[in-house]
Amino acid sequence: MEPNSTEVKKYLLSLQEHICQTLSRLDGQASFAADSWERPEGGGGISRVIAEGRIFEKGGVNFSHVMGNQMPPSATAHRPELSGAPWEAMGVSLVMHPCNPYVPTSHANVRFFIARPEDKPPVYWFGGGYDLTPFYGFRDDCVHWHRTARAACAPFGDDVYPRYKQWCDEYFHIRHRQEPRGIGGLFYDDLNSGDFDRDFAFMQAVGDSYLKAYTPIVQRRQTMDYGEHERNFQLYRRGRYVEFNLVYDRGTLFGLQSGGRTESILMSMPPLARWDYNRQPRPGTPEHELTAYFLTDRDWLAEEDTNA
Repeated sequence: MEPNSTEVKKYLLSLQEHICQTLSRLDGQASFAADSWERPEGGGGISRVIAEGRIFEKGGVNFSHVMGNQMPPSATAHRPELSGAPWEAMGVSLVMHPCNPYVPTSHANVRFFIARPEDKPPVYWFGGGYDLTPFYGFRDDCVHWHRTARAACAPFGDDVYPRYKQWCDEYFHIRHRQEPRGIGGLFYDDLNSGDFDRDFAFMQAVGDSYLKAYTPIVQRRQTMDYGEHERNFQLYRRGRYVEFNLVYDRGTLFGLQSGGRTESILMSMPPLARWDYNRQPRPGTPEHELTAYFLTDRDWLAEEDTNA
């Protein structure tokens, strides 16, 4: 039986709506503006963007459902047998850039691909995850983030969280900087166990746990006082985010190679960022602690019982 892409699409649209409603209420000032678009090669999507809010300087929650007659190179690098096959891809992808430097940037996505090679059964796979990029680190935030990720994975096996946590650490690594982008979370791709219902259930577990992971952190940090020094450092660290997304991110590359909508693909970019030449935070400062302690691919759940 062919995988039920109709149910996947229904879930993704409901997830986008739920996340936008929840984050709009949390912000209390700005709301998400919706922009529907069509792709000439097939498909389209709904981009929903929030800007200049009380909490969120910019954020986007995108739904896309696109298709084509030939898989793009980024999707066939590990599957040369699918080159030339008709394909269909759908997903929800989001990035939230808060105003307050003490509130971390967050990213999440869940996606589904299906290829239909000629004279062969359809081939599907799921992917996604979420990760957190703080500018100022707090151990209790990191532990909560990873505890929530572990709980989402728990029904699917004890080995799932450690495996996808490690994959996240390895994937969100800025190789030319020799540093992680953030404190990680979950990352998985190529998920096809042969049991479509179980794989789809895992995608839903990941998608549904994002708000549980992120909103308590936002609520804790949104009212912390900050000044020009902290804001300056936030913009500097945002530059690292831009570098990763434009150089390494699979979703960005897939979108551009498949003729996706550029505005939606690049909505993950922050509204402001900066690059300083050879900037080195002074040892002992919170800015130095970010890279010396927090951005080190740590096992945060080994620290659950420590005091933050």
